[in-house]
Amino acid sequence: MYYYHVISDTPKRKGEHIILDSEHPNGVYQRVYAQLYVVQDIYLNPEKYAGADLSHEVHVALRELALEKIRKEKYPQYPSRLASLYVSRTYEEAERWGEYFVRLGRPTYAIAKIKTSGNCFIGDASKCFDGTIWEEEDLRMAEIYWANSANEGGYAPIVEILVDGDIEIAEIVKVINANI
Repeated sequence: MYYYHVISDTPKRKGEHIILDSEHPNGVYQRVYAQLYVVQDIYLNPEKYAGADLSHEVHVALRELALEKIRKEKYPQYPSRLASLYVSRTYEEAERWGEYFVRLGRPTYAIAKIKTSGNCFIGDASKCFDGTIWEEEDLRMAEIYWANSANEGGYAPIVEILVDGDIEIAEIVKVINANI
């Protein structure tokens, strides 16, 4: 399968292979597990954190750990968000993600056409949530994400495609080189 990917954080070149699986996690994995002890303490002592101003990194870790727990338990056929590449079906979708990353100040190098034969999950990024201090609520929201049913509000989804396995950079379609 061919998709488009916004190369951010680390530059890549045509012909390069990215391996993503349980033994080869992505950058999200490192950022999430850097917050693991905080997340564990929050879930053990939520009252201690009630009303606390948690950092963006902690909210993300709460969400991603809940998403991973539900994926492993109920949806193991899908790629892990902690060991996958986020891709787009079309160049135009990738361009919109690239513009978004640039606005966020994220190092954004290029848009690439990629080739993969791994697992794929087509989901709705609008179902991503800020993690809470309540594990039960985070797990409920994670189930909604992975179940991939229609939006409760009836609005158009924000397509989010996850792929894993052996991913080849087939072509650099557009060089961006912003925020580097």
